[in-house]
Amino acid sequence: MTRRKIILTRRLPPRVEERAARDYDAILNPEDRILPMDELLAMADGMDALLIGSSEKFTADALARLPQSVKILATFSAGLDHIDIAAAKARGVRIGNTPDAVTVATAEIAMLCMLGAARRSWEGQKMLRDRQWFGSHSTQLLGRRLDNKRLGIFGMGKIGQAVAKRARGFDMAIHYRNRSRLTPAEEQGAIYHDSLDSLLAVSDVLSINAPSTPETQGMLNAAAIAKMPSGAIVVNTARGDLVVDEDLIAALKSGQIAYAGLDVFRGEPRINDGYYDLPNTFLLPHMGSATIEARDEMGFAALDNIDAVLAGKEPPFAVV
Repeated sequence: MTRRKIILTRRLPPRVEERAARDYDAILNPEDRILPMDELLAMADGMDALLIGSSEKFTADALARLPQSVKILATFSAGLDHIDIAAAKARGVRIGNTPDAVTVATAEIAMLCMLGAARRSWEGQKMLRDRQWFGSHSTQLLGRRLDNKRLGIFGMGKIGQAVAKRARGFDMAIHYRNRSRLTPAEEQGAIYHDSLDSLLAVSDVLSINAPSTPETQGMLNAAAIAKMPSGAIVVNTARGDLVVDEDLIAALKSGQIAYAGLDVFRGEPRINDGYYDLPNTFLLPHMGSATIEARDEMGFAALDNIDAVLAGKEPPFAVV
């Protein structure tokens, strides 16, 4: 029997590639070279499915040129901002993502960013590595405790709820803003805010956990920051374009925002130069889902989507 043909556009964890090669005539990318879209579309002719990453930008033009043989684009991500969903619907190609696989790992990174920022971890690391630690004293690297602080969560989906679960262990009071209010069982005592302004006003710590949409992009700007308590902490593990970098950098310099823990950036991997020299920032290179468990689960979920569509079934993580 002729084996179905798929392309894995990026290098993926070994167990994921082994399953793909076992079940399909799979083209892998061991060099992890980012394929130009014209080259990828040419390779896709005669393929049944593509397992893509967020580096592949499927615009309306790219989707219009996608060979008809391709039945599904399975993305190795929870986010979908690299795919024109409306154009995918018009083209009739199925889209599947991995919404559950990243939840725990990303929530853990949010807590790492929160603690790393509040406890001035980067400054402590730098002091040690620069051999500038000459002994502790009573006012050295004074940061903030998290207990009894009000944590404002912008975006209370699965990741936001996982952040709230972990923050409760630090005795934080949970507030949130979401497109719709959660059920009492889901809230677990968290306080719902019907506007962003209301949430900002009480956020001693703000954790951004919302997807990038036209409504959320640039939500943390100078006007929003001015509504937060002086000396607040900002954490972003969602998408970089939810933050206006210049405004956050200015607030970090003025002290309106005391610290920031950031795992995502607009234009990454090229980030705003203003962040590099700010000592009160804890910066990570978009490693929210970077655990063995999460990346394997992401790959398996993407392959589950492909398996289902090519078998004529509904994919478990269908978007389109």
